[in-house]
Amino acid sequence: MFGAAIVSSSLAIATSICFLFFSTPHKSFYHSLFLSSTFSTNESISNHLYTLTKRPHIAGSAANAEAAAYVLSTLESYDIRSHVRPYYTALTYPVRRSLTLATTVRDPPIELRLEQEIYEDDPYADVADQVTPTFHAFAKSGTAVGLAVYVNYGRVEDYSVLREMGVNVSGRVALARYGKIYRGDIVQNGYAAGAIGVVIFTDRKDYGGDGKWFPDEKWMPPSGVQVGSVYSGAGDPTTPGWASTEECERITDEEVEKSGDVPLIPSLPVSWESGDVVMRSIGGMVANEDWQGGEGAPVYRVGPGPGVLNLTYEGKQVISTIENVIGIIEGVEEPDRYVILGNHRDAWTFGAADPNSGTACLLEVAERLQKLQKKGWKPRRTIILCNWDAEEYGLIGSTEWVEENRQMLASRVVAYLNVDVAVSGAGFEASATPQLDELIIQAATQVQDPDNSSQTIYDSWISSTNSSLVGRLGGGGSDYAAFVQHIGVPSADLAFGGGYPVYHSMYDDFTWMKKFGDPLFQRHTAVASLWGLVALKLADEEILPFNYLFYALELQKSVEDLQGDVSGRDIKLAPLFKSIEELKKAAIEINDKKKSLKGRKGWTWTRKDNQNLVRELNDRLMMTERAFTDGEGLPGRLWYKHLIYAPSKYNDYGSKSFPGIDDTIEKAKSLNTADSWHSVQHQIWRVARAITQASLCLRGELK
Repeated sequence: MFGAAIVSSSLAIATSICFLFFSTPHKSFYHSLFLSSTFSTNESISNHLYTLTKRPHIAGSAANAEAAAYVLSTLESYDIRSHVRPYYTALTYPVRRSLTLATTVRDPPIELRLEQEIYEDDPYADVADQVTPTFHAFAKSGTAVGLAVYVNYGRVEDYSVLREMGVNVSGRVALARYGKIYRGDIVQNGYAAGAIGVVIFTDRKDYGGDGKWFPDEKWMPPSGVQVGSVYSGAGDPTTPGWASTEECERITDEEVEKSGDVPLIPSLPVSWESGDVVMRSIGGMVANEDWQGGEGAPVYRVGPGPGVLNLTYEGKQVISTIENVIGIIEGVEEPDRYVILGNHRDAWTFGAADPNSGTACLLEVAERLQKLQKKGWKPRRTIILCNWDAEEYGLIGSTEWVEENRQMLASRVVAYLNVDVAVSGAGFEASATPQLDELIIQAATQVQDPDNSSQTIYDSWISSTNSSLVGRLGGGGSDYAAFVQHIGVPSADLAFGGGYPVYHSMYDDFTWMKKFGDPLFQRHTAVASLWGLVALKLADEEILPFNYLFYALELQKSVEDLQGDVSGRDIKLAPLFKSIEELKKAAIEINDKKKSLKGRKGWTWTRKDNQNLVRELNDRLMMTERAFTDGEGLPGRLWYKHLIYAPSKYNDYGSKSFPGIDDTIEKAKSLNTADSWHSVQHQIWRVARAITQASLCLRGELK
């Protein structure tokens, strides 16, 4: 009778078994259901992306407000309690810009094109005039006239090479190519070297392909320009450390400039077509081989001159309304514990990959969670879905929200799961704080690879890398920054594909995604599956699936890497090694405790004393990440509280473990004084103390 009633499908069998042995299905049943083909449709994700990218929607624009309304109405249609949280933030827009090149004193200056061309049969030609003119957000208004000097990627080490070559950058206009480091640091490094202005071009070697480009191939067209922010801080620069609410306190423009987070010289982004023109005007020594461009590019020389660049930029700063959309699915057993999923919505232009591939996935996750609720699922902990605004300007929407809710979030958030560019191509990538490594890897074994149905994401992931599977969240590249680096929340960032050629240009549209990024939208579906599964495990498992042993091993490796940097100096790393050993012991102890609880005979989660025991254990697991923060922040960078993960001082995209130690080592190498090396030792002690605090928290002990 039992068997005769359930012969229709394996899913029906699983459902019946669950209902036979449990009053309601086990949470793992719902997790499997979340991944089933009946719960997801590529078409739904495609429709969301198409709708979100119909018009350019830069932060502060009417089009972006319409996109926010679409996200809000979609979440509400899924019966998710949702609201908009507005902030009133300083954003900048271009008013006037020009770039001319004088090649000789006799010839008239060449006006370099700053516009991006509409391509043939462009379906978005009718709204192309709504694309904001190419610019750098928060660039300094002004004019710079000077001999052009080629500075490669504009890194600190590139300027060292130029000094060795005898090339003086002071009083010149630096020509740099995009790549390797954050554009804001390209400008800041140019200023530090004495440049009076910076022009950054999209080099065909890195972005332009081999003679074919979009719409025929995935590569950046000759007129394509990567726009973006050159602000080096996080959040509204006029409200450092507090939320940009209506009529709040703001610091002055002079104080913003003194912060060091906004450039003090003008800059402009240009295409590789314009970059070639400037490069042909530069003489002097031939640049090193690794500084050269790709096939078809002119020979790259360093200058200075004889070409003279005349750069003019005028921008306006306005207080604009930005809108975060927040959806809440309240937990049943622990409503005061939050699992947060976040993605930003604003785009420099159409934003098909960056960021609305992620927004489409967020809405897909929301829809599947609604379907689970209709099947009877209720999360143990509260799930919060966040759609951020003004990320592109400097992580503004997420930062303002975290700053406004700092104490609540610091005491209640279990984890933050970020997806920015969900899909830009093939190949899964993940970064996280180390206690989440095991969870992400485990989830990847349960989701089918979208490009090879015979294997899982984990199978393709592990075969495509020779290094660590999971990266780290030290860079300031997306909305996880406020959660990890400011308040110390365990976090992860997930994506398919790495960098892509049309990044931050007007060619990042639905057509590009449909032709090259994800033609069948299977990668989008896979991101939604993995993102949602990790969230479900964090929301539903009685004992949080954190493993701090991964953290201890990661820190040990980082200290070993430090040894070469302080070799030959009177620097003691013993405090670090000792504190990490204690963390390792604490991690093993709590892992053993989790196993013993799960394996105990007659264990039931409904007993009050067991609930209290598990709650206390979970609090230790949740709060240990907070222990890696320090209220004093990093040296000269108060907002960054995390002593393990934060951006490099000279590259916002990059990072090393122990950023405070790394910064002081670089300074000590430059000054080479006893005091500067003493500062290095002080930072080592600070980190060691933080790791010791983490061990005590994990053990739940008082000394």
